[in-house]
Amino acid sequence: MRATYLLLLFLVILSATSCISTEQLTYLQESEKVTDSLVSIRKVKEPYRLQVNDLLSIRLKAVDEEMIGLFNPVSSLNPNATGEQRLYYDGFVVDLHGNIRMPMIGDVPVLGYTVEEVQTELTRRLSEQYFKPEANLFITVKLSGIRYTINGEITNPGSTIIYRDELTIMEAIANNGDITITGDRKNVVIIRQYPLGQKVHHIDLTDINAMNSPYYYVKPNDLILVNPLPQKSIGAGTTGLQSFTTILSVFTALTTVVLLFIRF
Repeated sequence: MRATYLLLLFLVILSATSCISTEQLTYLQESEKVTDSLVSIRKVKEPYRLQVNDLLSIRLKAVDEEMIGLFNPVSSLNPNATGEQRLYYDGFVVDLHGNIRMPMIGDVPVLGYTVEEVQTELTRRLSEQYFKPEANLFITVKLSGIRYTINGEITNPGSTIIYRDELTIMEAIANNGDITITGDRKNVVIIRQYPLGQKVHHIDLTDINAMNSPYYYVKPNDLILVNPLPQKSIGAGTTGLQSFTTILSVFTALTTVVLLFIRF
């Protein structure tokens, strides 16, 4: 009988520890309970530096429309292409040597540059070789969207491209249907691409200070991984009621086996 009580105590403790608490599910929690507060957020966002296989959209504007047409290609391979498809045909890809190839001026090294630095360099080259000051040359250089991949405990995992200049990790998660109830919000893993390789970073999305993290903003080619909580591997339930029901079923079955064993 004593063994039965010990078993019951163990199952009750297991039930309590297997539940997923509110603190594990709530995003961007403040340290103190207040009705309203002003959170000091400093925008930590390092400039993105171009890598191999990045796709750039480069557009020129000037008085001389005929000359501009040489640098603003319109794809004849698929005239009906739109959005990402058109960028695939008309954009400029960073090759394995870190260059983009442009009409007239040839290869331009861009590996490790920011888009602003590329814009400055192209303006300098074209102004020196092809356009006079009165041409009013204006160049726009942009990344062809922010592409990221999110896997793990997420409602809709997969690769997504967002046509914006900046994107937060909270927006990326919302775009993919939110983290599941068994996802670990306290230790979201970000594998980020750098010109010299990859680095692994971590961010706690349950803490309001995550908004001050340099990893709060998604960079192109980021891989975001949401690992499962230990409760998922235990399989005892994600809520208190589910855990209690599971534990009660297990206890009832074990008690029945013990009673039958004692009887016979």
